[in-house]
Amino acid sequence: MAALICGSLAFDVIMVFQDHFKNHILPDKVHMLNVSFLVPTLRREFGGCAGNVAYTLKLLGGSGYPLGTVGEDFAPYAQWLDSQCIDRRYIETVPGSYTAQAYITSDLDDNQITAFHPGAMAFSAQVAVPDSAGITLGMVSPDSREGMLAHARQFQAAGIPFIFDPGQAMPLFNGDDLIAMIEQADWVTVNDYEFALIQERTGLSAAEIAPRVRALIVTCGVNGSYIQTADARIDIPAALAKEVVDPTGCGDAYRAGLLYGMMRGLDWETTGRIAALAGAYKIEKPGTQNHRFDWDEFRERFSENFGYRL
Repeated sequence: MAALICGSLAFDVIMVFQDHFKNHILPDKVHMLNVSFLVPTLRREFGGCAGNVAYTLKLLGGSGYPLGTVGEDFAPYAQWLDSQCIDRRYIETVPGSYTAQAYITSDLDDNQITAFHPGAMAFSAQVAVPDSAGITLGMVSPDSREGMLAHARQFQAAGIPFIFDPGQAMPLFNGDDLIAMIEQADWVTVNDYEFALIQERTGLSAAEIAPRVRALIVTCGVNGSYIQTADARIDIPAALAKEVVDPTGCGDAYRAGLLYGMMRGLDWETTGRIAALAGAYKIEKPGTQNHRFDWDEFRERFSENFGYRL
C-alpha cells in the first residue's frame, strides 16, 4: 500500500532582514523602487509540497512516492531523500533547468518579499501517473497548472482515489477548472482562506461540495480543522505546539497525516487528530523537513493531546 504525491520539489532560500521594510520603502516612490536589504542570516532548505508531504508521511511510518520534475542542481536534495529512505523513482530531471526555487526575505514584522522561479516544475506534466505500480492512494498538490490538470485526469482514469490540494496554486485555476478537479477527486483539502476562494470562484458552498467528494477537509490554523462529509461535520481540535517557530509547511505535514490515516482505514476523528499533531510537530522547527519523531513518541503525545491512545 503506497501513496503517490504529485507536486513541487523545491529549494527554499530563507533570509531575515533585521529591520522593517516600511522604514526603507518610500510610498510615493514605489513606481521607481530600487532597494537593497542586508540579510545577515540565510538558510537553504529542502521544500516543495511533494517532498514535504513524503517526508512527514515517512516519519509516520507510511509509504509515499513524490512525483515531480527537478533540475540539474537537484543532487543535494536527492541525497537528502535517499538518507530519509524516500523513493525517488517518480522524480525526473529536466536537462538544462534549475529545480524550482523560492527566495523569501522576511522583516521583523513577519512581512515577506518572495521571488519564485518555477524552473523544472513547469514541465511536471511530462511525468505521468503510473496505472499499475501498487499505488492505492494519490494526491494532487501545488505544481504547474498543466501538471495538476493532467495528474487529476490520470488518477481518475487509473481508478486511483486521490486528494485534491490546490493550495498556493489556486490563482492558476478558474471556477470551471476547480469544479472539474473537485468532481474528479475523492477528497478535497484546503485551508480556510483557500476555501473562501473556492467558494468565490465556483459559487459552491461546503454543503454543495461535500456530496461531490467523500470528504472536504478545511484547516483553520489555531482553531483546528473540520471534515465535512455528505452526512456530518466533524470538528478536529488543534494539537498543542510546545513552541511556535515556523508555520511554513504545517499544511503539508497535516496532509501527510491525512494520507496516513486514510491508508490505514482509520475513522475521520482519529485521522484528523493525527494530521493535527503532525502539523504541531512541524511548527516547532524551522524549515519544512527538520522536524523528527518516532512512533512511540507520537503515540504518547497523541494521548496527551486527545485523551485516548492510537
